[in-house]
Amino acid sequence: MRRNYYLFSFLFSLLSLSAFAQENDPIVMRINGKNVPRSEFEYHFNKNNTDEVIDRKSVDEYVELFINYKLKVEAALDAKLDTLSSYQQEFRSYRDQQIRPLMVTPEAEEAEVRAYYENMLSQLEGKQLIQPAHIFVRVPQQSSADQQAAAKARIDSIYSVIIGGQDFAEVAARTSEDPSTAQRGGIIGWIGPHQLLKEIEDAAYALQVGEMGQPLQSTVGWHILKLMDQKPLEPYDTLAPRIRTFLEARGMRDRIADTMVDSLAKASGGQKTVQQVLDEQAEHFAAQDQELKYLIQEYHDGLLLYEICQRQVWEPAAKDTAALESYFKKNKKAYAFDKPHYTGALLQAQSPALLKQVQKALKKQKDESRWADLVKTLFNKDSVQVRFERRMFTQGDNALVDSLVFKVRQGKTKLNPRYPAVGVQGRMLKKGPAYWYDVSSQVVADYQALKEQEFVEELRRRYKVEVFKDAIATVNKH
Repeated sequence: MRRNYYLFSFLFSLLSLSAFAQENDPIVMRINGKNVPRSEFEYHFNKNNTDEVIDRKSVDEYVELFINYKLKVEAALDAKLDTLSSYQQEFRSYRDQQIRPLMVTPEAEEAEVRAYYENMLSQLEGKQLIQPAHIFVRVPQQSSADQQAAAKARIDSIYSVIIGGQDFAEVAARTSEDPSTAQRGGIIGWIGPHQLLKEIEDAAYALQVGEMGQPLQSTVGWHILKLMDQKPLEPYDTLAPRIRTFLEARGMRDRIADTMVDSLAKASGGQKTVQQVLDEQAEHFAAQDQELKYLIQEYHDGLLLYEICQRQVWEPAAKDTAALESYFKKNKKAYAFDKPHYTGALLQAQSPALLKQVQKALKKQKDESRWADLVKTLFNKDSVQVRFERRMFTQGDNALVDSLVFKVRQGKTKLNPRYPAVGVQGRMLKKGPAYWYDVSSQVVADYQALKEQEFVEELRRRYKVEVFKDAIATVNKH
């Protein structure tokens, strides 16, 4: 009897937890048998209705948009698009960009920064940092005796000028052949051992602060060195923020994440791949962070939606020229112009004779979409003899077209001296486009929108949709 008491108590506690969850995150709709909690709907609604959004929606308006969104995802899942390797690769790429940084602990970052500092300290080999400056006279490789003598005479002359009292920095700015340091008065910057040519480093470390050395020859030329300052390496706490910034800019977190993922995979004894580790980590972090959970789901669903629409709506609609032509004829009034347009090509050629040849060739080719390839093949194969621009022009778009087509002249039109012969080839459209391809981008977009609407209507017939208005009424009100 006591055993049954504990069993019923346990079941009651589960039911209570379930009721608590439903009360705090009720189901706002059910699509194809799958529940959508209020928190998920609110995530999308709030993200897409910020103050910056121009066309903000009410909750009721957004319900319909969200249902359409979810229906397309269901269609993609039924088509098993989520099993495509291309889809999985793209989804994991987006997801892992969010997950990998979360695997990097502050302790791991701190260890990376400290290791870099310790390496800097060891490279100093007990020496201090120095800040040398130099004036440089280059001696070319395989130089002649005369060139070498001239370089030596020049460095000696510069040295004499400084010994005579002129400022080192001013002379460096005026005479040094190292442009990267000359503009800073010759200052090379703070360095440690093994960062300069050995002969220059040895000479620089031998100087006292403020002391200038005699002309020194290296493998690349002549130098006059001056030690501007020296100091020990700053303490770790002082340099750590700068080191961290430096390492972050060079992918520190990615390296740490790679190391952690590899370590977890190896720790499994070969039972888990790197990808399986990332999958597990994604589940772990998503369970802790609802915002992250819905962001990952948004990547998942958004890519599926794009894929199903691209395959079943957008691409087929864009390729169906017969349907596009029919749609255009039925809706021709929607594309009427309020002012004349000119559809065709603006041509700029290197000679009048060449311009006539191009116009003649274009006139023979009735398919205007092939004009660009024709010009490239016949006239611009080896070099650009003809500049070609094909589109729909209105008055004010282009000064040359205004002059040639619309007979508008506002002062002298500038011509490119390399392409002095200018002309057009095309058609004037006074009241509206003559063919669907005259306004192809608009027609394709409108036809795709129509086919997408039909697709959604078909999905609403295919899948059951339930909306729970009482729960919807509590969105952003709890």
